[in-house]
Amino acid sequence: MSNEYSINDTRHESTPDPITDKPSQLPDSPPKSMNHGDDSSNEGDDSSQTPEFNNKRIILQRFTVYNSLTTMYIVGSNAKETLFRILEISKDPQNEVELMIIEDKSYFYTRKDIVELLNGLDESIEGGIHKIAHGYGLLGYIRFTKGYYLSIITKCSQVAILGGHIIYHIDETKLIPLEINYQRPPKYSDEERLLSIFKYLDLGKTFYFSYAYDVTNSLQTNFMRYKQAATEYKSNESTGNENENFRTFEHNERFVWNNVLLKPVLANPDIAIFEWFQPIIHGFIDQAKISDYGKSFYITIIARRSHHFAGARFLKRGVNDKGNVANEIETEQIVSDMLLSSFHDPKYGFYNSPRYSSFVQHRGSIPLYWTQDLNKLPKPPIEINLSDPFYQSSAIHFNNLFKRYGSPVVILNLIKQKERQPRESKLNQHFVNCIKYLNQFLPIKNKLRYYSFDMSKNSKKNLDVITPLQSIAAESLKDIGFFHNGYDLKHTKLQTGIIRTNCIDCLDRTNAAQFIICKEALTYQLRSLGLISANKTLEYDSDLINILTEIFHDHGDTIAVQYGGSNLVNTMDSYRRINQWSSHTRDILNSVKRIYSNSFMDSIRQEAINLFLGNYVYSPTKPKLWELQNDFYLHNDMEIADIRRKISYIQWFNDKYLSSERYKYNSSSVYSSKYWDENWRLDPFPDYNDNWFNECYVPRKFTSFTEVLQYKMNSNARYFPTNLSLESFDYSPYEPRIPKNSEEPIVEDIKSGEINLRYLDSCATEELQKGKDDLYSTDKNANKNRSNYLRITRPDKIKSFLSKKIEKFAYNGNRMIDSIFDCFSESEENFYKPTVSQSDKNLYKSQLNFHHELNCVVPAYKSSFSTNSLNFQPSEKDVEIYNFYCELISNSSYHRSSEYSTSMSINQLQYPDEHDLKIYSQYLGVDDEKLISLNTEDNYFT
Repeated sequence: MSNEYSINDTRHESTPDPITDKPSQLPDSPPKSMNHGDDSSNEGDDSSQTPEFNNKRIILQRFTVYNSLTTMYIVGSNAKETLFRILEISKDPQNEVELMIIEDKSYFYTRKDIVELLNGLDESIEGGIHKIAHGYGLLGYIRFTKGYYLSIITKCSQVAILGGHIIYHIDETKLIPLEINYQRPPKYSDEERLLSIFKYLDLGKTFYFSYAYDVTNSLQTNFMRYKQAATEYKSNESTGNENENFRTFEHNERFVWNNVLLKPVLANPDIAIFEWFQPIIHGFIDQAKISDYGKSFYITIIARRSHHFAGARFLKRGVNDKGNVANEIETEQIVSDMLLSSFHDPKYGFYNSPRYSSFVQHRGSIPLYWTQDLNKLPKPPIEINLSDPFYQSSAIHFNNLFKRYGSPVVILNLIKQKERQPRESKLNQHFVNCIKYLNQFLPIKNKLRYYSFDMSKNSKKNLDVITPLQSIAAESLKDIGFFHNGYDLKHTKLQTGIIRTNCIDCLDRTNAAQFIICKEALTYQLRSLGLISANKTLEYDSDLINILTEIFHDHGDTIAVQYGGSNLVNTMDSYRRINQWSSHTRDILNSVKRIYSNSFMDSIRQEAINLFLGNYVYSPTKPKLWELQNDFYLHNDMEIADIRRKISYIQWFNDKYLSSERYKYNSSSVYSSKYWDENWRLDPFPDYNDNWFNECYVPRKFTSFTEVLQYKMNSNARYFPTNLSLESFDYSPYEPRIPKNSEEPIVEDIKSGEINLRYLDSCATEELQKGKDDLYSTDKNANKNRSNYLRITRPDKIKSFLSKKIEKFAYNGNRMIDSIFDCFSESEENFYKPTVSQSDKNLYKSQLNFHHELNCVVPAYKSSFSTNSLNFQPSEKDVEIYNFYCELISNSSYHRSSEYSTSMSINQLQYPDEHDLKIYSQYLGVDDEKLISLNTEDNYFT
């Protein structure tokens, strides 16, 4: 935290108290200096016993760049541009590599002051100053062969809000030369080549930042570091927690992608760097609002991509010598009850709102030295290219996971276990050996928990994929837990441990597994927040899970594009076997895109990443970036300067990281009474500032609803009907919209034939699994218990027939019964008769024998039925109605009574009441609501 600045005169902006949401006027004089635990300078001064909190910091959100012959000036202001600060940047005349940065720390400028200052500079400096650009954030400085460039954010958009702090997506950036007399580098020069490579990495896609919320750390880390510091200050004693993650207020360097751009600025320690320059993350962020009968809560997904060992798919595999793995991403799921906006609670105080919960999981490549030859697409062989018999790099990786997340570490391995031609299975065996070797030295309670599940094999065999993964997730969550903020440290639930998921690419299978894990964690989070009951579970096809599925599809697509060059090949729809026809086509197209990207685009993309992240630094004495055959030595340092510093083969882990004490606190320093005490309302520690109110609710600014993030956010309200007369609609986001044991979605294209084609697929699969080649089963008892009354043995021909003729059968549903079967007769009195060839008619008739099928389900010629099988006794009229409909469908020669003569048409028949149709539907085993409505134009077989 920075405590360098103070306001020494009255200003024109009021800032709210972060606890009460009420504005408080800024002080007329700077506060007294206060050092935690040091009262020696305040002896005899009673006022020093009570800290003075005036929230004097402002958030810099607007930046204007001015340039002169020797110096660049950056003017920063708040969002309303009423308070200003100025930064002066120039090159060191003694050392061109270093920058000289100066800031006037004495006070903030008003608008009048800054205008006078700029006018004075324009008059006093030779050549004057010139306005170069206006932006919304500063990313830092980059240097190639000569001269510095400033990277500035010129366009951004809001994507999420947490605790009143808005998270932005970078839409557009600009590079500005530091020198005003800048000339374009000569063509084909090293400067020009490096500049074009740098610009190839588009910073306007999937990069995010926030002015006041630390997006590089998890919600648990952000909460605990502030709660712990405030608690220790209030109680004047240590909480006893020595977790290094909670003892610092620094950003997580692993996820700061502009770390190299910030190095020239960080060399000046007297500057409040992160108040001027914004650390950015690369990954994915999305947020949705869920309305639960008027009560709203937000679901936020944040994916942070590590910049260590980052790159393209086939060029970055496995692990490097520092334990960093390829495609390493931390995915966090945050659930926030929006009864309050901020992280603070009016009753319990500073960062004590119990309405926030989060869960973190991890994905990354298998931590072994393995590669694939890019020249052998589409399925290059997997090779173990470097011997590491003691798995030292793997040990560093898992020890780092213990440090960041604690114990236990659960490993979910989804690659293939058995193959005819060993490929993935070869790597699987090496991974198993690695886990066995590392586990033999760990304490029993801290051993790596390894689960292996061949997801691809189960999916191809149409076996259940979701249930086994749900079981693994539920078992792991019991030990790992999740973060739920409490009204003090004692009542805060912490996540201790991590679930690490991987497949070969850590894309398709991994994303589906992580969705299932997050769905399981979401159940626990909602229960803990009191949003659902303890015995409530979340069903697929409910509004909540549909929205979560959409977010994870976008999450997976974004990561797949960043790493593999195309969207996901297999989504949750593929693993749930939904929309298989469209999914199959999409998967093929994405596979082709991925192969193209890997073949032609990944090399230049890898060069851009290496240059942007500082893996390659230009030097006249070293090979050029584009001359390197590979970048192995850019990511691995194989030299051993001191053999004594090499890690132990046995004691490869740090005992401190395995200790459960890292997540415990001394009870003496934590408020533990079950009754609330006003004296224990936690207050901010000195010099802390949280202007969330001015950031979230910008005063005196007119905004339309369509521009407000909370209003235009994705929500389950889009599932609500527009017809207000539907009184029976269930507005609960937890109830499924599709009935259980039903494969039909609510809305389908009436001409697509998708329902029937999917039905034929299920019939064919069912028959093939049972090994039946005959048209009908001879076991009537078996047929009686089956829900499907069609038996399809030649699905290829009937599928081809339906796909060609399906549109011709899409006519008025009120005429469906009369038309669909009469079209095969010789009569010319039909309402509608499409042109159908005789061969198609014969094929269709040969496949469908309704009369035989219906008789197999229910004895049609009996006037009485067994109450043991049907549990009701139909009337004689009900039987006649049933027999009449059987004849209409099957064209049988059944002799009806005189009451229903053979000359009677369907239009002359008195339409039965709803009760009769319900009974009839139970005979057929179909949905009575669909039979009563008779309002479908395509669902012939339902």
